[in-house]
Amino acid sequence: MSTDVNCIAKTGVVQSIEGHKVYVRVTNASACVSCQASGSCTSSEIKEQIIEADAGEYTNLKPGEVVSVKVAARAGNMALFYGYILPFILVFTALLVAVNFTSEGLAGLLSLGILLPYYGGLYLLRNQMGKRYKFTIEV
Repeated sequence: MSTDVNCIAKTGVVQSIEGHKVYVRVTNASACVSCQASGSCTSSEIKEQIIEADAGEYTNLKPGEVVSVKVAARAGNMALFYGYILPFILVFTALLVAVNFTSEGLAGLLSLGILLPYYGGLYLLRNQMGKRYKFTIEV
């Protein structure tokens, strides 16, 4: 793993390679997996995800090889902001404004409805956002 404090790194296995794009399978396990009581608890989870990364200087990678996938910590913080914090602020602000002009039920629906255009806009801008948040490979 990387020793750089300005990046977030995960270890994974190369799934496939297409040109300069490397698809890495990363396994995320919750802290409950290592718990002795995890067999009787329903909260233990293991999730796998495929991360698309830029091969960079590592052009001789092969499927099945173990690599580290890195992204700048700033990019992770910005993704957190756009994915969770800004939508919360929008919903809360819309609720405060709408409750002054409509009933509480309608205000709740309107404030949640503001998420449709927001996440729709994020979806439409996914290619531009993807250029900003690049994953890189480290062997």
